[in-house]
Amino acid sequence: MTPTDETQLAEAIASAKAPLAIIGGGTRQIGHVEGDPLHTSGLSGITLYEPGALTLVARAGTPLSEIRAALAAENQRLPFEPIDLRPLQGTTGAPTIGGVVATNASGPRRIQAGACRDSLIGVRFVDGQGHILKNGGRVMKNVTGYDLVKLMAGSYGTLGVLTEVSFKVLPAPEASATVVVEGLDDARAIATLARALGSPFDVNAAAHIPATGQTLVRVEGLEGSVKYRAGELEALLGGKTVEFDWSTIRDVTPFADQKGDVWRFSVKPSDGPRLGAALTALGACGVIYDWAGGLLWALTPEGKNMRPALKGIQGHATLIRAADTTKANLPVFHPEAAPIAKINAALRAKFDPRAILNKGLMG
Repeated sequence: MTPTDETQLAEAIASAKAPLAIIGGGTRQIGHVEGDPLHTSGLSGITLYEPGALTLVARAGTPLSEIRAALAAENQRLPFEPIDLRPLQGTTGAPTIGGVVATNASGPRRIQAGACRDSLIGVRFVDGQGHILKNGGRVMKNVTGYDLVKLMAGSYGTLGVLTEVSFKVLPAPEASATVVVEGLDDARAIATLARALGSPFDVNAAAHIPATGQTLVRVEGLEGSVKYRAGELEALLGGKTVEFDWSTIRDVTPFADQKGDVWRFSVKPSDGPRLGAALTALGACGVIYDWAGGLLWALTPEGKNMRPALKGIQGHATLIRAADTTKANLPVFHPEAAPIAKINAALRAKFDPRAILNKGLMG
């Protein structure tokens, strides 16, 4: 099924006799969902863009490339730098803005700009009973009542099928610079990144790649300001300014062509080196640190449960890439604490009482 408007989508869900697998661009294949395919690609197009108000509204099936092109024409951008999982997962197709919201896809700039949900100001969606719902709006303002905008971001289509999303956007920077420090071990690297983030130089990305020995920080803004801040960071950290493509970190491209499973761990940044050591002890083939150590990507042996590495460390792990047999044996998403699981089950029962939307994906 490929509905071309919101009413058709609502009718399709209301009349569904079996579970539905929600598909946008098909580029973010986390977990395995069985059911009749329901494609959102027919719900496409930018419905409102006001550069002066820094506001953009688009239907959920709109290709992300179309959104970026429209913003670039006005020298603007999405603040949160959404990850592209195609290189890592070997998927094809065109990522959609609805898929970005459904997975709360965010990149290195999250440490400054927040996640996708922090730029989202409004949603329209169809719940599991075929009801059309909306929350938030098309302008930046405080939300009254239950904040469904934040709830839908990262719900992976289990509460409803997005039809339209609204964002606040930001001007694109005039310049960007990356400062690299070479040869640090993981503990020293994370301490260096913490020093950079604690400085007054407005760092908006901070990463460490153990395989290359690179510890990296990025600054963006007006050209004169960027040049000054990069110079100050060079002196503070003992580094140098280099050309660097941050999509390497954003899209985890060092692991893209290597065999093995890929896990994504979220922890307190200061716990990053400890977790990295635990992952290596469990057999991880490689680790990449983003968000100054708060986000770890691990390349691991196929089929091995890496969650025991979190013993004594508060955080969670998501299995991003693995064979279907592994996904059948290991939960893709981190097991929830009983109180959280109870709340989430109640939410799903409210929004999808028939349990037909991406059934089994998140519990």
